[in-house]
Amino acid sequence: MEFTAGRVLRRAIGRHRVRMIAGMLILALHQATEVAVPIAIGIFVDQAVSTGRLEPLLWCVLMMVALFAVLSNAWKTGARQVVHAIEYETHLLRLEIARRVLDPRGHRTGLRSGELLQIATSDAEKTSLVLRAVSLGFAGGAALVVSSVALLLVDVPLGLGVMIGVPLLVLGIQALSPLLTRRTASQQEAVAGTTALATDLVGGLRTLRGIGAQHNAAERYRRSSQETLKATLRAASTNGLQDGVTNALSGLLLAAVAGVAGWFALDGRISIGELITVVGLAQFIAEPVGLLGYSGQVFAMSRASAGRLASVLGSPWAITTGTSTSLDRAKPLLALEGVGYKTLSSLDLSLRPGELVGVLCYDPRDADALLTVVAGRTADHTGRVLVGGTDVEELDIDLVRRSVLVEQHDTDLFEGTLRSNLLAGSERSSGVERVVEAAAATDVIEAYPDGLDHPLSDRGRTLSGGQRQRLGLARALLAEPPVLVLHDPSTAVDAVTEELLAEGLAEVRGVPTLATLVLTSSPALLGKMHRVLVISDGAVVAEGRHAELADTDTAYQEAVLR
Repeated sequence: MEFTAGRVLRRAIGRHRVRMIAGMLILALHQATEVAVPIAIGIFVDQAVSTGRLEPLLWCVLMMVALFAVLSNAWKTGARQVVHAIEYETHLLRLEIARRVLDPRGHRTGLRSGELLQIATSDAEKTSLVLRAVSLGFAGGAALVVSSVALLLVDVPLGLGVMIGVPLLVLGIQALSPLLTRRTASQQEAVAGTTALATDLVGGLRTLRGIGAQHNAAERYRRSSQETLKATLRAASTNGLQDGVTNALSGLLLAAVAGVAGWFALDGRISIGELITVVGLAQFIAEPVGLLGYSGQVFAMSRASAGRLASVLGSPWAITTGTSTSLDRAKPLLALEGVGYKTLSSLDLSLRPGELVGVLCYDPRDADALLTVVAGRTADHTGRVLVGGTDVEELDIDLVRRSVLVEQHDTDLFEGTLRSNLLAGSERSSGVERVVEAAAATDVIEAYPDGLDHPLSDRGRTLSGGQRQRLGLARALLAEPPVLVLHDPSTAVDAVTEELLAEGLAEVRGVPTLATLVLTSSPALLGKMHRVLVISDGAVVAEGRHAELADTDTAYQEAVLR
């Protein structure tokens, strides 16, 4: 399904059509009531002031009270309907972007996390404002129609002048909309880029300080912020130009209508009351014209944001998946046959139930490429990747994610408690202590009086790298996936802790129904594996137990023994 800015905007209007219709009609009633005010005043001037009678004056006062009661309530009720639709559409768009970004099939937007965050928040909000543009535009148009009809009833030439002049005025204002859309889109792209840069810099602040590069990073952010400022000012200048043109042209129209009406009154063609009505209507016309100009600005902004939303929602999937839900448990739980990707070259690998297999990559690029393929983050590889004997492209994506879990060494933790990070949404109530012990993370829990209920800050920043790494391993063990792939799970721990971790991993995962693949150069971990594969130049060059390879393979000794 193709996503475009227009489709996103039409869909937003369509799925709130009931509230939108109600809101537009009530706002149109508000505008029509405002038109009725100068008409009523003109009528009662002719009926009361010119005749000197009290009764028409009292009716005028009562009519004004009724009109203003309708005015206030109509605006309040109509605006509530539109605002509700706007806020709910913003909510729906944010959820949609979040689902698209978090979908396990991945996306090919080419956008950084900060840019995606900007789209999911600011652009979602601005896109939903199309509902305000449509409702106010409809109300403004209704006011102009009623005003024109009223002027036609007073004097046909005056009415025709307004009916011809207003559309020309609106067309002149809308001529600036394409420019405003382009400049708004440029501004939003610049803001997103600066937000993404800020996110990256904050995330790597410790590293930047460690290498003394914080000043260069600050200068880079300053330049990006200046470009954003320039783009914002260009968009603001176009907005200002459109406001100025709107006010100037509506003022000229007001002066022309009032001048002609005054001439007709002097000539006796219209009465004093009708003159008051015409001047009041001419002055009021500036409001709906202003609404139409404002609606054009909002629509241009919404269209620019909708284009950015569409680029994410319509982006191609990073991988393709099928619908099959059958796995052959008699076959390897995970198998790679002749896989080539980046530095990998015709790689063969199999992982059977009950196996713990270590992988030593002499080139770290081979490990990164292997993890990318196994994690299912790319479809741009050659050869076959099979899970339970079935090509991964044919399997249901949820089944693949339940079957294969890849735990990177740079663990992500989230704001919450230690317990909520370990459970990761699961409702399990048992087994937590066992996996914590297996991951050698007992000391992390015991370091806090409230234990597993200890609160964590975002990304677990209060913990050391080794503590985060062990908690991530415990979380992966608790999930009990059929295939667990670990990448350097012990790089940030000392030798004693590493040995405990290796023993715990072998104990928890060494059961007949589970299989584990560990990419590491740790002799403690490799020593617990049933077999070890050595990858060099993208292919398996040696296979055996750790002790055998350490005795016979010089390159293996240099890479592992320390």
